[in-house]
Amino acid sequence: MSGPRWLRLGAKALHDIASIGFGGALAACLVINLVANRSSPVEFAAARNAFAAIAQYLLVPSMAVVVVSGLVALAATRAYLDAGWAWLKALLGLSVFEATLVIVGSSSKQAELVAAATDPTLLDALLRSERNTLWLLIVLSTANVVLAVWRPRLTVRVR
Repeated sequence: MSGPRWLRLGAKALHDIASIGFGGALAACLVINLVANRSSPVEFAAARNAFAAIAQYLLVPSMAVVVVSGLVALAATRAYLDAGWAWLKALLGLSVFEATLVIVGSSSKQAELVAAATDPTLLDALLRSERNTLWLLIVLSTANVVLAVWRPRLTVRVR
C-alpha cells in the first residue's frame, strides 16, 4: 500500500474514532446538564466539575482531531476535492468547532453557574442556553454523518 493511501485511510479512521468520542462527550454533557441536582449546591458543583472535565479532556481534544483529520482526509482524497457534500461537511465542521468553543466557554464559568444556583430563574436560563447549544451540536454532528454516508451530489451543473 502506498504512502498517500495510508494517509487517506489513517485520516478517515482517526476521523471516525474521534467522532465517536465527540458524540459520547456531547451525550455525557447533555445528561449532566439535564440531571444535575440543583437543590444541593455541593452536588451541583460536583456535576459541573464533571461537565468541565469532560469538556476539557474529551470534548475539545476529540473535536480538534475530528476537524484536523477531516481536513487532512479532504486534502488527501482527490475525489473529495470536487464533491460538494465534502465541502458542505467541512463548513459544518467549522460550525461544530465554534459551537464547541461556546460549550467549553460555559463550562469554564463554573463559579457563575454555581453562584446562580441560588437564583433558579437565572440558573434555568443559563442551563437552557447550554442545553440548546448541546442539541445544536448533536444535530450538526448528525448532519455530518448523514452527509458522509449519503454523499449527495451537490455540484452545480453548467449547461
